[in-house]
Amino acid sequence: MIRAIRSIAILAALAGNTLAASTDDLEQSFNPYRNGYPKFPGLAVGTVINKDNVEQFKDAIDPGLYLAIKKGWQEVKVGPTTPLPVDTAKLEATRKTLGKTRLGPKTGDIEDYGAGRPFVEEPDLKDPRAGEKLAWNFKYSAGIGENATIFPFYWRYRDMKTGTVERTLKFSFHFLKYKHRTHEPTPEITPNPSNVLLGIYGRVLEPIDLKNTQLLIHRYDDDHKIDDAYMYFGFQRRVRRLATGQTTDAFLGSDVMIEDFEGYNAQISDMRWTFKGSQNLLLPFFNHSELSLANDMPAETDGYRFVNFAGYGGCFPDVTWQMRKVFIVEAEPLVLNHPVSKRIFYLDAQSMHISRALIYDRRGELWKIGTLGKSHPDFHLPENKGAGTPIDDAFSAVDVQAMHCTTGQFKGRVDAATNRPSLFQVQNMRGD
Repeated sequence: MIRAIRSIAILAALAGNTLAASTDDLEQSFNPYRNGYPKFPGLAVGTVINKDNVEQFKDAIDPGLYLAIKKGWQEVKVGPTTPLPVDTAKLEATRKTLGKTRLGPKTGDIEDYGAGRPFVEEPDLKDPRAGEKLAWNFKYSAGIGENATIFPFYWRYRDMKTGTVERTLKFSFHFLKYKHRTHEPTPEITPNPSNVLLGIYGRVLEPIDLKNTQLLIHRYDDDHKIDDAYMYFGFQRRVRRLATGQTTDAFLGSDVMIEDFEGYNAQISDMRWTFKGSQNLLLPFFNHSELSLANDMPAETDGYRFVNFAGYGGCFPDVTWQMRKVFIVEAEPLVLNHPVSKRIFYLDAQSMHISRALIYDRRGELWKIGTLGKSHPDFHLPENKGAGTPIDDAFSAVDVQAMHCTTGQFKGRVDAATNRPSLFQVQNMRGD
């Protein structure tokens, strides 16, 4: 009898079924700082971590950040931990299906999910599918809300050794969540005959040789269905469908793959997910309006100024970092010819956003350090106030092997008016 009970418990765990989540789990998931903020000995607001004192704070930073500081590439200034405002619509949507959502038999299967955060229970190292559950939480939480515009969006390609800016691209990017919505229209945008979960549309505005190059991605609600991705090249005046492998090529000659967008931009079923533990670590979360902002770029007409970059080669966002609760997840590609052997993701426990990613090459050696800086929405554009989600504000992808980086400076906003469904159709790419 005891063996039978144990067998049932093991099978339930392998199938992703655990004890039902409680209201306390829900509250803790959305507000992990309700009982106090994380601390680390000797680490106070205003502390600057550099190569002289980095050993003292090694356990408060991820290995990629430790490497960069140890080499003198960057310094980190500590800011106060500022919990995010809770998105009440997402909270209530999560409450409606609390404890009902579960994983299916295969990676990439999810059952009885409605909207909000699928899994609110504290991840457990003993749960073999804890990493997969966190991946689902990220998938349904990533980005600047359910309707987002990033414009303008400047990418700079930099030689890390000389600091030379080799190329600057100006984009507009748009994101629209079609299903599992918590803000109007709910629960989904119709008509949606292809069962699309997310639309991503990007367009190059400068320089002239790439102007009007466009990218369109349709991610489907069925995680086992491969994304449809399309590119439009202005000089060819035609739309080309991207082959699956092209999402792991360098995007427009940058240090970024399409698969790297937002930290991870592909199917959950493509990876083997392993939860590596929880830790209090420094993450690049900050209040945009309180930073020393860039002076080498003109302010927008509304006065908005972009995040500054500093450090070796100008490759690192010049922002403050907060001590935050972090979930560490390893993702290993299931296909053998993938250019990456694994990624280590650092998920902010409150937002479930990926803010740091370490990417390892096929030999298992550190290849790239990814940083996605996040601003508190109440210290950003007025229209973002109260958004209940961190605002993507700057990124860097540092190739530590080639000593090269790509940096990004954003003006991101929650924007339901601009992101009409027609913007995310292939025929729209041919419009100009």
